[in-house]
Amino acid sequence: MSEIYRLYAVSHSLFAGRARSYLIKQRIPFKELSSGHESFKHEILPLGKKPTIPTLATPEGAVVRDGAEIIEHFERVNGYQSHPSTPKQNIVSLLFDAIGAEGLLRAAMHYRWNFPETNLDFLTEHFMHVQRDKPGKEEKCERMMDRMRHVAQLWGVNETTMPVVEAHYCDVLDALQAHFSTLPYLLGGKPCIGDYGMIAPLFAHLGRDPYPLKLMQDRAIKVYRWVERMNRPDQDAPEFFYATDDWLDDDDVPDTLLNVLKVIAEDFVPETLAQAEVINAWLASNVPESGAPAERMMAPARFELRGQTIEGVSAPYRFYLLQRVQDAVDALSGKEHEAVLDMLGHCGMRSIVEVRLTRRIRFVENEEVWV
Repeated sequence: MSEIYRLYAVSHSLFAGRARSYLIKQRIPFKELSSGHESFKHEILPLGKKPTIPTLATPEGAVVRDGAEIIEHFERVNGYQSHPSTPKQNIVSLLFDAIGAEGLLRAAMHYRWNFPETNLDFLTEHFMHVQRDKPGKEEKCERMMDRMRHVAQLWGVNETTMPVVEAHYCDVLDALQAHFSTLPYLLGGKPCIGDYGMIAPLFAHLGRDPYPLKLMQDRAIKVYRWVERMNRPDQDAPEFFYATDDWLDDDDVPDTLLNVLKVIAEDFVPETLAQAEVINAWLASNVPESGAPAERMMAPARFELRGQTIEGVSAPYRFYLLQRVQDAVDALSGKEHEAVLDMLGHCGMRSIVEVRLTRRIRFVENEEVWV
């Protein structure tokens, strides 16, 4: 039996970048296949349940769908080597994982789809590669791209909100630039779970599509170097002459990283609170049975960012990832619990561990379901 894993993905996929980076960094042998490959439909989809990427096929024939679940599959086997063992670093790592998957989607969608004069040829080339060489390939590609343009609008990107979305993203870039000027990864000399979460939007969309790539290279070269670093198997940090191979000592979370969280909190916290209200209202009205599927997109939620009202879809998946943060906080006691809450309060993120859905979400046989 082959020991090579198969990663079904496409190079321009946001969520695929997370799993791919992990496999590269952990030196796990894999072959990447397009989701347009014939085997995806006939071999993978019956077990993966949904035609989404990334999806992993193991040498033993198992199928794991979703980037976070792919990473956790290997972490369980290998002893959670990418999860810091100390409380503050572990919770910050899990929080950045959720932020990467959900908190930068609006900027990622905006910078991909709202600059066609720069991005369109690049994107068309990549979306064409997903389609097999059959009649109607071009039309099918255009329909797929139109669906994704519509998704960008669902996240609240329009002519009115574009200026504030761009201003906030540039502030995030500036904060990350300051942090990656001092450390090669979020928490020190090696990537944590939070690094893999953040590479999702910051590679495929924001660090690879032509328009946002130039913005990142011009404004935040240290962030661009981190994007490169996250796609290489070695540490790739020669500019850090004294970098260690581990996370920072003594559960240290540097001020530069807390400042990144503080900037992101402006957007992430009010949106999370608004989404929780919408989803909890839906749960109260519909009372889904235990094991019923939890949709990725639900009714829109409204929130304020710098005086601008933004309305975007609500995403139960955000709260699936935040459950990990909340569970880690709940497991603490005494001074450790107090120290973590103080840290989160300092960067405006404390309410993230307090707002909860009235129902939990689990992954069961490759599907998100209500518990």
